[in-house]
Amino acid sequence: MDKPVKKAVGKIAEKVVEHTPEPIKEKVKETVKEKAKEKVVGAFHDKVEHAAETLKETKNENAKNVHDKAEQAKEKVQDALLTAKDKIRNVVNAGEELQKNVSENEDSKKVKGATDIKGVSQIKHATELKSAKHMKSMKDIKTRSS
Repeated sequence: MDKPVKKAVGKIAEKVVEHTPEPIKEKVKETVKEKAKEKVVGAFHDKVEHAAETLKETKNENAKNVHDKAEQAKEKVQDALLTAKDKIRNVVNAGEELQKNVSENEDSKKVKGATDIKGVSQIKHATELKSAKHMKSMKDIKTRSS
């Protein structure tokens, strides 16, 4: 509305209010209060609903971000575990090779102990030696043709 029209409507409203009886003024005041109250409550509900929607959207985004971050962390941990597993396998293989080399060297340089030397009881006596009768002759040896 234009300014002159607003002024005219405002003046008319003032005149109407002046000439209106008191009981009607009271009812109009109560009605205006109720309508204002409804507007305030409605606006408050709208703001609360908007805040609830925003909160819900933010919650969903955060949940998605948490799942993404958890998946990334899981992948990093798995990579670290695989790397550690490979390193441990290499260490085990190197240890086995070292043990193999050490045991080969021990066998070739092994010094006989006192228990490894034959005692008198383990030496053959003259009666245990084979005589000419018990030795194989040319007849006992197999040849290819037979």
